Formats: sequence, structure tokens, C-alpha cells
Amino acid sequence: MAISKLASDINLANLDCTSLKGVGPKLAEKLQRLHIHNVLDLLLHLPHRYEDRTQIKPIASLQDGDRALIKVQVELAQVQYGKRRSLVCRASDQSASIDFRFFYFNKSQQQRLQKGAEFYAFGEVRRFGYQCNMVHPELTAADSTNAAPLLDSLTPVYPTTDGLHQNNLRQLTRQAVALLEKHPIDNLVPESIQQQFQLPDINQALRWIHTPPKDASADALQEFSSPAAKRLICEELLAHQLSMMLQRNKQQQQTAFVMSKSNKLQQGLLQQLPFSLTQAQSRVSAEIGHDLTKDKPMLRLLQGDVGAGKTLVAAMAALQAIEAGFQVAIMAPTEILAEQHYLSFSGWMEALGIETTFLVSKLPAKQKKEALEAIASGKSPLIIGTHALFQTEVSYHKLGFAIIDEQHRFGVNQRLALKQKAPQGFQLHQLMMTATPIPRTLSMTVYADMDVSIIDELPPGRTPVQTVALSDQRREQVIQRIATACQEEQRQVYWVCTLIDESEEVQCQAAETTASQLAEQLPQLKVGLVHGRLKSDQKHMVMDKFKQGELDILVATTVIEVGVDVPNASLMIIENPERLGLSQLHQLRGRVGRGSVESHCVLLYQQPLSNNAKARIQVMRDTNDGFVIAEEDLKLRGPGELLGTRQTGDVGLRFADLVRDVALVEDLQQVAQQLTQESPDIAHKISQRWLGSREDFADV
Repeated sequence: MAISKLASDINLANLDCTSLKGVGPKLAEKLQRLHIHNVLDLLLHLPHRYEDRTQIKPIASLQDGDRALIKVQVELAQVQYGKRRSLVCRASDQSASIDFRFFYFNKSQQQRLQKGAEFYAFGEVRRFGYQCNMVHPELTAADSTNAAPLLDSLTPVYPTTDGLHQNNLRQLTRQAVALLEKHPIDNLVPESIQQQFQLPDINQALRWIHTPPKDASADALQEFSSPAAKRLICEELLAHQLSMMLQRNKQQQQTAFVMSKSNKLQQGLLQQLPFSLTQAQSRVSAEIGHDLTKDKPMLRLLQGDVGAGKTLVAAMAALQAIEAGFQVAIMAPTEILAEQHYLSFSGWMEALGIETTFLVSKLPAKQKKEALEAIASGKSPLIIGTHALFQTEVSYHKLGFAIIDEQHRFGVNQRLALKQKAPQGFQLHQLMMTATPIPRTLSMTVYADMDVSIIDELPPGRTPVQTVALSDQRREQVIQRIATACQEEQRQVYWVCTLIDESEEVQCQAAETTASQLAEQLPQLKVGLVHGRLKSDQKHMVMDKFKQGELDILVATTVIEVGVDVPNASLMIIENPERLGLSQLHQLRGRVGRGSVESHCVLLYQQPLSNNAKARIQVMRDTNDGFVIAEEDLKLRGPGELLGTRQTGDVGLRFADLVRDVALVEDLQQVAQQLTQESPDIAHKISQRWLGSREDFADV
């Protein structure tokens, strides 16, 4: 369909990208990878930064990471041979020199770079010491026939995918903006809300962001602080809030089993314990218990720092469901964590006369058959396992409640598959648990469809872990400290490595090498090794030996992040902490300090440290508060890394930023609640505008 032939009342959301000049099936396929299916999607595919091609900068002024336009004269060019053949060109201006490197080049390109030739070059600067470098810069001959390629305003740079160049996106976006002029989109946000937040019209905002005027403030563009940016940020954040709330409303229209509360089994559990619930545990347990008595499906996120007692709260909830006559499935992301839960729960349940079944993929055939029969017959009301719980062969007698631990480590389809095991016509009550505290901003945006309970109190007797950071150069001193802890203090030690094998690319001490070295340097101590490549039975054997005190040192990869509880372990060494995020470091550190003895965590880093790594390590030294750490992790790494969204699906924000735009989130949540109640049709349209062509990750 040619643009010139479009009807005057065209809806850009219904206009396929193939109607744009230059878009054939192959280019359309690449656009779809970016969730761009129509012209409106293209308009909402917003720049994530801008390049400055408005001025020529001296080389001496450039910083590492800058993208800049420079004018240079070639001093020499030659082909270098090594692991990869490359063309290297040394060029300079009056302030300094710079090296250009080309890995893909031909004879004519080589001939262009003659000594004395002048070029305008644009690219990303990398500094190695005092020397500047650019890899594959854009070069334009600087002669009498070519004026400086200066632009009137900053150039938008869009998120892209393999085979889709920025110039393609810019050309297509210009066509889309031209269409927007003729066919404006609806201004869905009510006038009262626009006035409250001082927001411009949506069409005006989109034009400004994609094609900023000559007099646009460079700072406002780069910092996304213009009124146009604010309009788009607010509408996108609002769309996500609305999507979650509409999903919540949809879920609340479904039916779940009513699980009345008599407290008999719960009291039986509490009488077994040598301690009382904390006030926070009691409060959260009451919140969950109240939800289970309703005929609307519970969807609640249970947050609690490492060691806060989430497992016991989950057990209390499970007993309420079991006493009401329903089965409970507890799903963990790893076999180690699933087994840890099985040992904890089965010990409690056995005393109450409740059969607990363990189900993982690697069970021997006979045990698996017995487990499946116990689940199908209803003989076992409590089932604990991994993703094996939702396999086709698993048939539940009367499943009513699912507890999902470390829920962010499961994919969307996995959570959905377990949900579909509910009896026909009913929805499961769901309790999601995480020991990775989620920052409030993130929780309000990504988990707005859930109720949130927080155990914000640690059981008495837990001692804060003392954290120190040491250079790898003090390794021998650390090893001597281990000898003291194990021999004189009769304590056990974790040594955590981030890789299994040695790697030339990443300079990390590998677990296998470390275990051998420690065994050699500390022959009087027993050293065990556990990592993800070990077979399940081998892994369990080593872990059991460590739990029983038969091993002094457990060398491990981050496989021990969750699910290991050894109160006698009071010292942890974490190698290369600069490679891990704060929340993961905090999870690992939580493996010690589980007894009453003072515990220590040593962050054994390699020099030199980046500023970001220094900041992360300093946070770990300053606090043991998981929620403070989570807030800092969000600032340093962003929501995608923090949520582990490589496995679970993108957070989904195209333009808004939960760190930069934190001040808007709470106000917009209130607006979303108001819109959902008073104008659900408008709420749905705003949500569809931003999220309509993407997979809905909320419906799980």
C-alpha cells in the first residue's frame, strides 16, 4: 500500500510497516524482533540516546566512551597481522593523535588512507592509557568538495537488532513522523491528568523526540528531561501500571477454592518449634491466611531477607490448605533448593501425620512411579520439587495452592504450566517467594498485579555478617585465616568461585583449580568441591558431607546461592566479587551468619577495579540490609539484571527508566488505580498502545 493512497482517517496502529517505503518481508521480519509490527509501534520505538554531530571536537578533549565527530589528517596506515588481520590508521589533529582500526576492509579503503589525507571521522572513543582509538569509524573525505558533515541538532540512536542499521531506523521513523502529521493518534490520557503532570499532546511529544528542533536543549535531550520526554515516560509507566491492574481485575473475576482456617495443624507445627514466630512472620502469615479463605485466587509476593523465615511462613500457609482438604505444590528452581525444602517440610509434616512427596526429573523410575501415584491418589497432600511438578505425566488429585520459591528464576511458561494443573473451572491460590528483596519502585511497576507481604525482621540470635574487601594479592593471608577458623575455632568455610574452568578471556580463579590449591596448601583440612556440572547425586553427597561436618572447606560456584543451611559455617570467601551483582553477593553472603557465632565474608577482588565495582563492594561493606542493597543494585545494574530477565522476559520498558524516573512511579500508580476504576475502556486503550503487540508476561 503506497503512503500517498492512504485514507485520511487511517489508524496508524492498523497500518503495517510494509506500507512504508523500503520495507519488504526481510526488513519487516527484523522489525518484528523489536516488537515493531505497525507504524504506531515504530513511533513508540523511542531513542535511548542521542549522538552529537553538531560540532567538531579536538581529540585531546575526548573521554572514554564518547561518541564524537573529529577532523584529522592521516599520518600512516598499515595492515597488522595477529589473531585477526586489521587495518590500523594513525591520524591526528592539532591537539593529539588517534588510532582507527578496521577489521573489515578492502584494497580501495586502504588506498584512501594515504599519508596527508584529511577526513571527518565519527565513532565511539576508547582510551588505552593516553592513546585514543576508534573501531570502524564513519569516514567522510575533508576536501574542497565536501563541507563538514555537521547537523543542526542531535541525532537519535534507537535500540536495534542484528542486521538492522541505525540509518534504516532513522529513515523509517521519518516516514512514520510524516504520517503522524497527517493522521494524529488519539490523546488517550485525560486532560485532567495532562494538566496535573504538565504534559504536552502525545503527537507533539513524538515529533519532538524523533526529530528534535534546531534549538532543542542538548542537555534536555540527553537527560530525557524535556516536556516531550516526560509525556512519553509518564504514558509508558502508566500503561504498565494499567496492564498489571487490568490483569489483576481479570484474575479477581475467576474462582478459587475457599480454604477455611481452623489452626489445628498450624498449632501442631508451632508446638514443634524451639522458638516463636517473629512479629513480622505472624503478621505476614495472617495476611496469607486471610487470602486463602476467599473464593478469589490469591496472588501474593512474599519478600524477606536471607534467613528471615519465609519457609516457616510458607509451611503455615500450606497447612491451612491441607487442613481444608487440598493439595499444595511447592516449586523450587534447583534440585538443591527443592531438596532443602523437602528436608525442612517433611521433618515438620511427619510429626503431624502428613505425607510429603519429592518430585524431580532425575528420580529413579521406581521412586518416580510411587511419587506420581501418591500425587494422583491424593495420598500425598504436599508435593515438593522442581519444574517436574508441571510435566504432562503429573496428575494431581485436588491441587488448590502453589508456592513458588525464587519465582524470578522461573520462565513465564513454567509458572503458567503449573497453574494449569488446577481442577477445571478453578484457579490456584499462588504464593511467590523471593529472598532477593525487590526495590519498592520495581515492585510497584513489575508486580503491581500482586499483593506484597514483607518479612522485615530477622529471628533473634542472628548475628550480622562482617564484610571486608581484600585484594587477591593478600590471598596467602586469607588462607591462613581459613586454617585458624577451621583448626582453632572448629568452624567451616565456603570458598565461592564464579567460573568452573579456567578461562583466558575472563581472569577468574576457577573452582576446580582453587579446590586443588587449597587441598595442597592446607593438607590438614578436608576440601570438597561442588558446581553445576556435577551429577546430582555427586552434588548431594558433597553437600551432605559439608552439612555433617565431614568437610572443613566447601569450594563452590554460585550454585550455593540458595538452599544451603550450615550454621557451623562462619567464614565465606567470594572470589572476583566485581563480576557479580549486589543482590547475588548478598544471597551468597547469607549462607554464613546462620548461627550465633560472629561470621565474616571476605570479598577477594582482582585489581584494577572499575568505579562501578568499587561502589558495589562499598555497599556490601556498609550494610547487611537486603532492601538497601536491592535499591543500590537497581541504581547500578538496572531492573533487567536485577530481575534475572534474561530467563523471565524483558521488564518491557522502551523509554522510561525505573531509576531515572523513580519520582513519577508512585503518583502514576494512584492515577492508574483511578483510571482502572473510573475509565476501564481508556485504561485498556493506553495499555494496548504500549503493550499490545508484545507477549503479556502478566498473565501467569
